[in-house]
Amino acid sequence: MSSLLNKLTKEGSRLTPYDGATPDTNPLATQQSNLHADASGKPGYSVNGDSFSRVNGFYQLYLDGTANTLPQPSQLDLNDVTPSKYLDNLPR
Repeated sequence: MSSLLNKLTKEGSRLTPYDGATPDTNPLATQQSNLHADASGKPGYSVNGDSFSRVNGFYQLYLDGTANTLPQPSQLDLNDVTPSKYLDNLPR
């Protein structure tokens, strides 16, 4: 083990709460996230504001040194209609 990693894991650091350990993966970075859609494919928070409490709770877990204010959802909700794919509708 390198001496720097050894020092970090034994003594810790004021620069990170993890002290050499790998942090848990934030659920917003996984397929279980309700940020953009739920598990069934229904629009999530970023589209229409659904699941605010769940998404905001996970958003607050980011330790990035800034206030984690969740951005407002898009105003582009298509009333739960999935838009056609670009590749299925190429310009003529």
